[in-house]
Amino acid sequence: MRKIAVTVLILFSFLKLTAQQVSEAVSYVDYVNPLMGTDSKPDLSNGNTYPAIALPWGMNLWTPQTGKMGDGWAYQYTANKINGFKQTHQPSPWMNDYGEFAIMPVTGKIRFKENERASWFSHKAEIAKPYYYKVYLADDDITTEVTPTERAASFRFTFPKADSSSVIIDALDRGSYIKIIPAENKIIGYTTRNSGGVAKNFKNYFIIIFDKAFNYTYTFSDSIITKATEQKCNHAGAIIGFANTGKGEVVQARIASSYISFEQAAINLQEIGNKSFDVVKSNAKDEWNKILGKVKVSGGSIDQLHTFYSCLYRMVFFPLKFYEKNAEGKIIHYSPYTGEIKDGYMFGGTGFWDTFRALYPFLNLVYPSIVKEMQQGLVNDYKEGGWLPEWSAPGYRDVMVGNNSASIVAEAYLKGARGYDINTLYEALKHGANNEGPQGTGRTGVRYYNDLGYVPYDVGINENAARTLEYAYDDYCIYQLGKALDKPESEIDIYRQHAMNYKKLFDPSHLLMRGKNKDGSFETPFNPFKWGDAFTEGNSWHYSWSVFQDVAGLIQLMGGRKKFVQMLDSVFVMPPVFDDSYYGGVIHEIREMQIAGMGQYAHGNQPIQHMIYLYDYGGEPWKTQYWSRETLNKLYKATPDGYCGDEDNGQTSAWYVFSALGFYPVTPASAEYASGAPLFPHAEINFENGKKLTINAPGNNENTRYIKSVNFNGKPYTKNYYNHFELQKGGTINIKMTSLPNKQRGTTEKDFPFSLSNNQTN
Repeated sequence: MRKIAVTVLILFSFLKLTAQQVSEAVSYVDYVNPLMGTDSKPDLSNGNTYPAIALPWGMNLWTPQTGKMGDGWAYQYTANKINGFKQTHQPSPWMNDYGEFAIMPVTGKIRFKENERASWFSHKAEIAKPYYYKVYLADDDITTEVTPTERAASFRFTFPKADSSSVIIDALDRGSYIKIIPAENKIIGYTTRNSGGVAKNFKNYFIIIFDKAFNYTYTFSDSIITKATEQKCNHAGAIIGFANTGKGEVVQARIASSYISFEQAAINLQEIGNKSFDVVKSNAKDEWNKILGKVKVSGGSIDQLHTFYSCLYRMVFFPLKFYEKNAEGKIIHYSPYTGEIKDGYMFGGTGFWDTFRALYPFLNLVYPSIVKEMQQGLVNDYKEGGWLPEWSAPGYRDVMVGNNSASIVAEAYLKGARGYDINTLYEALKHGANNEGPQGTGRTGVRYYNDLGYVPYDVGINENAARTLEYAYDDYCIYQLGKALDKPESEIDIYRQHAMNYKKLFDPSHLLMRGKNKDGSFETPFNPFKWGDAFTEGNSWHYSWSVFQDVAGLIQLMGGRKKFVQMLDSVFVMPPVFDDSYYGGVIHEIREMQIAGMGQYAHGNQPIQHMIYLYDYGGEPWKTQYWSRETLNKLYKATPDGYCGDEDNGQTSAWYVFSALGFYPVTPASAEYASGAPLFPHAEINFENGKKLTINAPGNNENTRYIKSVNFNGKPYTKNYYNHFELQKGGTINIKMTSLPNKQRGTTEKDFPFSLSNNQTN
C-alpha cells in the first residue's frame, strides 16, 4: 500500500508540474482567450473588450452580440442571451461602432425583433477562438459557427428537427436597405449606421449567399413584416427560411462586405470562393499562428502563456484595413473624408493617444511590413482630409488630446520604414503642429502654446497641462524626423526648443506638473490628486512623468536622481485617494486605480504606464524589475476580468507583451527601449528581416524577478536599455536571474537610456 501511495504521489507531482510548466506552444492561437476582458461595464472596466473573430488587421470582425442595438458594450460576459452575430468594426465601446449589421438563426415562429429572437446561451457551450466561434443557442436548439477571412466570413448553422428554421438578417437602423434574391439563394443589403467620422454617403454593402434554397422569405421595415423582397427604410431586414429541417441539418452561409459597392462585396466574397467551412477555418488558424508565432515564449506557466498570447491577439487587430482589392487586384478604398473611391491604402479605428506608447512601437519592431501600409494610409488621410487623424473610426473623431500622429509618423521612419511619401507626412506633421484642426486634429490651443510655451489653465481649454506635455513630446518627434530628413536647422530648431516646454509647467514647490495661467502664475488652489481639469483621465501624480523625450531633464528639475527615485517610490506607497470634482463623480478609471492595491499607480489608463521604467534613468533598475513583474503578475490574467482597465486598441496589451519580453519603449521615437526583466525563461522574436533574437533567462520563476547579469551576443552587457537596430540584427541575450536585487548593475550614467538633454544629471 505504501509503495502504491508513493507511486501515486510521484505521478501526481509530475502531472502537477507538467500542468504548470509549458515548454513551448505548439499552436499559439489556441492559447488565446478572446473572452479576456469581456466582464466589463461602463463604471468598471476589466478590459472593455469583446470576442473578436477575425484575421489580424482584417477589414471586418465578427462578434456574438448580447447588448442592444447601438450599445457599445456589444458582448458582456455576464449576459445570458445572444440576439445576433454582428459584423463589427468597433475599436472600443466608448467610440462605438460603424458599418455594423447582424445575422441570427431561429426556429418555429418567426421572431425578428432583437429581444424576441434572443436566445439563452452558456459559456459551457461556447467555444471562442480568434479564428472560430461556436455557440449553442438553447431556446432554438441551434448551433452557430463562424470563421473569418479578411473581408468575408463563413457561417454554419446546425438546425434541429423543425417545421420551420429561419435566419434573420438585420441591417439595423439609421438608414438601411435589404433585397432578397431567391433564385440565387442570396441577400444583398447595406447599412449606413455609424458613430461619426464618415462622409454623408457612407454605406457598408453586404452580400450573403446560402447553400440551400429558401422555402419562404419576408422582409421587415422597422416593426412591420411584409412579403416584399426589398426594403429601403430606417430599419430594414430580411427573413429567409427552410421548411421541415431534419435533426442535425446543416445550412451554410458565405458573407462578405464592402465600403465601395455590391459588386466589390462580391469580389471580396471570393476570399472564400468554393472553400468549405473547415478549409476557411484551417486557413484562418494558420494565419493566426503565422502572426502570433513571430514571438515565441516558453518555460512559463500555462496561465502566463494564455495571458501572453491573449494580449498579443488584441495587439494585431487595430487599425483595421479599410482598403479593398478590385477585380484587377489593385488597392482601392472608400474615403471617409470625401466619400469618393480612391487608390491606395487606408486604415481605420485607432486612437494615437493610447497606441503611440507601446502598440505602434511593437508593430515597428516585429511587424514593420504592416506599418509601411499604415504609413501609406496616413499619406492618404492627409491628402483626402487635410489633416492627420489623432483618433479615427474610421475618419476623424474628436476625442482625447495631443498631436500624437507626430510620434506615429516619426517613429516608423526613424526605425527604418521606407517606401512611402515621408516628405508629405513631414509636411502634414508641421501643418498639424501649427494649426488647430477640426474634429480633434491639429493642436487645440496652438496659438497659446506657440506664444507662451504652454496651453494656459485659465483660457477655457480643458486638459491644458496634459496637452502641453504631449505637444512637447510631439515637437521632439518632429525635430528628430526633420533631422533624419536633413531638413535645415533653421526650420527644425524651433521644435527642439519646444520639446523642452514641459519645464514651464514644473512646480518646484511640489516637484510635480501643474496647470499654469496665462499670466505665468500657477493654478490655485492646486490638488495633485484631482483627476481631469488640467489633466486627461488622470491627476498630476500620473502626468508628471510624461516627459518621454527628456527624463534626464525631469530628474534635474526634481533635484537629482535620489529625489527623483523617491518621487517614483511615492506613487506606490501613497493611498489611492482622489478628487473627482471635475467629473462630478467617480469615473471608471478612478475606480480601477482605487481597487488595484498599488497606491496612486493607475495602470488601467495610459498616461502612467511607462513610469515603472523610469527607475532605469534614475540608476535603480532593480525597482523597474520589481514593479514590472508585480504588474505583470497582479493586473493581467487571461480571464474575463483579466485587465485592470480599458484595453484600448492593443496598448494595455502591448505593455504586457513588451514587459514580459523584458524591455519597453519609453521614448517611442528613439532607437532605445528601457530594460526591465523577462517573465519567461525563454523567448524568441523572429524578425521580418530573417534574423532571430533569443532571450534566455534560465531559472526565471516567481521568486527570481531581478537581473544579476546580462550577456548580449557573448559580451557582458550593463546598460539599462537595448537598441532597436542591434536587436533586429538578431543574436542571443543571456540573463541570469536572482531573488535579490543587484544594486551595482546599471547605476552609472553611461548605462542610462536616451534623454534629449544627454543625461546631464548630478
